[in-house]
Amino acid sequence: MTLSLALCLDAPMQSWGIRSRFTIRETTTEPTKSGIVGLLGAALGIPRDDSKRLSRIAEFRMGVRVDREGILERDFHTAQNVPTTAGTGHRTVVSERYYLADALFLVVLQGADASLLSEAADAIQRPHWPLCFGREAFLPARPLIGNGRDSHLRSGAGLQEKPLETILEEHWWLETRAFVHRRELTAIDKGDVGTLRTMVECPPSTVGSESRRDHPISFSRGDRRFITRTVLSGHVPLTKELISAGEPRVLEQTDR
Repeated sequence: MTLSLALCLDAPMQSWGIRSRFTIRETTTEPTKSGIVGLLGAALGIPRDDSKRLSRIAEFRMGVRVDREGILERDFHTAQNVPTTAGTGHRTVVSERYYLADALFLVVLQGADASLLSEAADAIQRPHWPLCFGREAFLPARPLIGNGRDSHLRSGAGLQEKPLETILEEHWWLETRAFVHRRELTAIDKGDVGTLRTMVECPPSTVGSESRRDHPISFSRGDRRFITRTVLSGHVPLTKELISAGEPRVLEQTDR
C-alpha cells in the first residue's frame, strides 16, 4: 500500500530559505524539505535537538505543486546593540529578508512508515507547537488538512492511498478565488489549458534533475547540518476537473 499525505500551505507570507547567511535571508520559490520537516516536527512536538526522530520525517519523499506562484518581496530589519566580532563593542546591523507574498502550495509526502505519516496527519490538525511557514510570524491562512464536512474551506486532502505523483495530478486546485476559477475555465474553453508547476524529489540519476541542499541532518543550535537531495521540475495540466473539484461550496442552512 502506498500512503501519502497531502497538505495545503496558504499564507499571506511564507519564507523558505536554503542559503540564508548573515545579513541576507533569501527564500526559494517553493517549500524546502528542511522547512517541511521542521513544520511536522513542531506539529509532533519533536525538539529541534532530537535528530533521530526528525530524521524519520526527513526520509519521506516530498513533492510540491505550485497552485499560486508567490510574489517575491523584500524588507529590512534593524538590530541594535549587536556585539562586534572582536568583542570590543556593539553595532547596529541592517539585514535584508526576502519572502513570498500570496503563495499557495500543495505539498505531498510519501513514505513507507505509514504509522508516522498517520501520526503526522493527526498532529497537523492538533499541533503540539504553533505552525508557521518559515518564520514565526508567517502563520497559515487556512487548515493544512481539510475537514470533510467543511468543504467550503478547501484544503489538503490529508492521508491518501495513492502515489505522490498521482496526487499532484489529481488533487483539487487549492485556489479559492471565484474570479480566478472563472478566468481559467474561460481560457480552457478557448483551448488555452494552463499548467501548475511541480517540484518532485527524485533519484540523482534522473535526467534534468537539480540539487537542493535542504535535507536536514541536524537542527540543533550551533550544529545545523544539511545534505543534498535531488529534485525534478515539471508541470501538470490545470483541468476543468481540478478546478471544479476545488470550488468552495456555498454553506447550506444545515451547515450554519
